Amino acid sequence: MNIGIVGIHTGIGKTICSAIICECLGYDYWKPVQAGDLDQTDSMVVKNLVSNKNCHIHAERYILKTAASPHYAAELDNITISLNDFEIPQTTQPVLVETAGGIMSPLSDEAMNIDLITYLQLPVILVSNNYLGSINHTLLTYELLRQKKINILGIVFVGETNEASEKYILTYTGLKTLFIVPQFELINKETIKNFCDQIHLNI
Repeated sequence: MNIGIVGIHTGIGKTICSAIICECLGYDYWKPVQAGDLDQTDSMVVKNLVSNKNCHIHAERYILKTAASPHYAAELDNITISLNDFEIPQTTQPVLVETAGGIMSPLSDEAMNIDLITYLQLPVILVSNNYLGSINHTLLTYELLRQKKINILGIVFVGETNEASEKYILTYTGLKTLFIVPQFELINKETIKNFCDQIHLNI
């Protein structure tokens, strides 16, 4: 089963979550759109963190020069992104697809990340992060995914634990927690592998 990784915001830990899932379950990894950070793309990060030999990193469909909303970064590069340009890589392994930014981040004037998820017919894992305002962002994201009839397999919390926030989100949504990503002092292949050994992930 191919899956999508979606987040409530940008820069909240989707890539670390992706690396954990690829390490634990041997998923392939695909980031369809990379906007900016070309010296250290998310594909590079996952490759450097995953030691599971079953995981293959697939090339991005679009690599945009500017760290900005994909639709604007594409405009600066004189590119128009179309949903018809995307196709999940053909492989013998299930593929994890990581979106660029939050689910409402635009890819073009006509399409957002949520439209890409729908187009690729992916169930998703929702990534949340415990910061002030994250309850609101998480519940808004949840409600939109539900409105679009996108299957949510579970939620991952990243960062410092906030039991009150997590309890409220879980009670409201009825989602199950797949795992919680702590604030690692050091993140490398050994860290990710050891974490996988501890959580025994099953999706």
